[in-house]
Amino acid sequence: MNFGAKLALFIAACVPILFLGFIGVIITGFSGLIKFYLPLVIVITVGVLFFVCNGIFKFLKPKALKVTFIGFFSLCIVAIIVHESINVYVNSLGSLEDAEVDLTEYEPFGDESKVVSLDEESTLKLEDNLPRLDGATALYPVYSAFAQATYPEGIYNVYKGKVIATKTPHAYENLINGDVDMIFVAGPSERQLRYAEQKGVELKLTPIGREAFVFFVNAKNPVDSLTVDQIKDIYSGKITNWSDVGGKNDRIRAFQRPEDSGSQTALQNFMGTTPIMDPPKEDVASGMGGIIEQTANYTNYKNAIGYSFRYFSMDMVRNDKIKHVAINGIYPTKETIRNGEYPIADQFYVVTAGTDNPNVDRFIEWILSEQGQSLVEKTGYVPVSE
Repeated sequence: MNFGAKLALFIAACVPILFLGFIGVIITGFSGLIKFYLPLVIVITVGVLFFVCNGIFKFLKPKALKVTFIGFFSLCIVAIIVHESINVYVNSLGSLEDAEVDLTEYEPFGDESKVVSLDEESTLKLEDNLPRLDGATALYPVYSAFAQATYPEGIYNVYKGKVIATKTPHAYENLINGDVDMIFVAGPSERQLRYAEQKGVELKLTPIGREAFVFFVNAKNPVDSLTVDQIKDIYSGKITNWSDVGGKNDRIRAFQRPEDSGSQTALQNFMGTTPIMDPPKEDVASGMGGIIEQTANYTNYKNAIGYSFRYFSMDMVRNDKIKHVAINGIYPTKETIRNGEYPIADQFYVVTAGTDNPNVDRFIEWILSEQGQSLVEKTGYVPVSE
């Protein structure tokens, strides 16, 4: 076979190989596997083309070809094994994300719902013009209990209907855009306040309870307590090693939360004028096979630190692989929030934005009543009215 015929054969062989490689790129792109598997697909495609080319033009001796072939695909297999082993290890570390909580377990009127109930009949019963409720994941058990006490019995899906939980950022958007009547959240971020102003909406915040802002580390971390100043130094990047706060000689992985989330706004309020360092980032898949960079979710590395609200992290998630640290020597409990000893506690709110629903004001009055506040207490929060 002359060179021209060999070249034609090679080109013909390239077509199906490149087509399969293209299909592999598309699949990895839409599967969110871009960071590792997309380069691997390209490398394997090029490798197959190389071996096909050698099979036609025979520029490697048989022994060298055998060694190269075995070595190439062995490296690919080892790379996959190492990559997946790392993923298994990271996933085994545990996390503290909203996805770990099944909110359907807190839906009102559910057969086995975890939502708390009054010991007597509610003094408020709503039959029509039911306020549309939304809010933070951590507060869903509270306002679900409010709905169960005052709304007609029925099915209230957490993701669609009158009583939903879309998390703090989306809840504020829904309220400002008029899609819901009331939201149960921490205070708004600066960006959420600006968005409301742009829309010509005035947010009205009514405190309904108190909660602790808490920090946690890996359960095996020897550090049990941090001071307010130490935490500020960690999240400003001034302190970067656990040995500086009584721990082991290991760098600190200080995780943060997405912008406009309730816990991230709480961190910003806590830090005050102290600049916050850039958060760890991770690449995630987006539409059309692209990737976007977002704030990395907390991963429970042995040198990690993260934050949340007490009820969510202690009562809803209950992850025994993490340890909550005391702040200034005070551990976060309902009692230390109540008596003011815990230094990082704040109010949470029902927020409205000028709704014309006639039952909203009555509902808020009831929430602040003895019955409403008792549900705040029974859920696991500290009432604002004591």
